[in-house]
Amino acid sequence: MVYGTAYDKEGVLMVYQPSDDDRASVEGWFAQYDALAEQGAIEQLADLAVFPMNVVTDVPGGHAAVKQWSRREYVEAMKEAMGGGTAGLGLTSVRTPRFLSPNLVVVETDATMTIEGREEHMRYADLLVRTEEGWAFQTMIQGGWGHGWPPARRG
Repeated sequence: MVYGTAYDKEGVLMVYQPSDDDRASVEGWFAQYDALAEQGAIEQLADLAVFPMNVVTDVPGGHAAVKQWSRREYVEAMKEAMGGGTAGLGLTSVRTPRFLSPNLVVVETDATMTIEGREEHMRYADLLVRTEEGWAFQTMIQGGWGHGWPPARRG
């Protein structure tokens, strides 16, 4: 047996199947996140995260880029990105949680927002980790944030 995996009695690898409560807890976390984002409550959004936070993106015309943000860096970046909040953007999100275990879930989001009458589409993913206080996001993955970032390097 490998740590973090489970096998049935025939030795077949079992994939974690989340309960309705597991799914509801993630949906509840995102409802809280969305409400805070709408208000532009950046400090409270930071309270829903684990730092350092991994941020994975790409460099336009280049390769992937990876950073770790402190709480301060996250707050600064979100103030710039969200300004006064997402209210009035007509933001809709369709989220697909993929549970890796009871305590780890990757959530893929397809979002649409309306800016000055024009629809913008985004796709991103977050890694949520279950903490003693509840779910928290620890990794954000979205293309297009890497302007001026050094490209990722192996090794």
